[in-house]
Amino acid sequence: MSYPIPQSLAHAEIEIKKSRFIGLAKPIHDRAQGMQWLDEIKATYPDARHHCWAYVLGNPSCATNAGMGDDGEPSGTAGKPILNVLQHKGVGDIMLIVVRYFGGIKLGAGGLTRAYGQAAQAVMSVLPIQTFIPMQSVSITCDYGHEQHIRHWVDKLQGSVFRVEYLDPLTMEVNIPEAEINSFIQHLKTLHHITFQIGELCPH
Repeated sequence: MSYPIPQSLAHAEIEIKKSRFIGLAKPIHDRAQGMQWLDEIKATYPDARHHCWAYVLGNPSCATNAGMGDDGEPSGTAGKPILNVLQHKGVGDIMLIVVRYFGGIKLGAGGLTRAYGQAAQAVMSVLPIQTFIPMQSVSITCDYGHEQHIRHWVDKLQGSVFRVEYLDPLTMEVNIPEAEINSFIQHLKTLHHITFQIGELCPH
């Protein structure tokens, strides 16, 4: 099932009562990648008071994993409002970090919650979005005469051919949108002198 994901890094900044809130969002594939990026942001803004974050992995309508961190802010005032924004926007495979430079004026729990939510909203409003389409790999062994026909069918289903080995017989590795895999397999079964094996769902 396809769903929206970030296309690239986005950045936005707001100021509330002299505190600077720098919001950053980007695509991630797993928690480890997100934590690595968090370390990079901490190194980029080492003098900031807090580096708060949240992420959503997988399809946002049934996320496989989500996480958040307050990084020293009062519990529930930073990571939770960031995560709420992500869940409301319905974007998957995303991490959003809000870096805070304290301006000397305390905001209180309610003020912090609103500020982190506003910073997250600001960066989401400028985030470029693309659609992630789950793809299934298929390995095909066939006669040379089938190559162009299979290439045409893969293109028609908006898939891709990512490897061809011109041996005897020919072998092809293709990616097919998950939603079209049954149609593609049924079509392969109509061809003679061909074998195939369905692989794993392709990583993003």
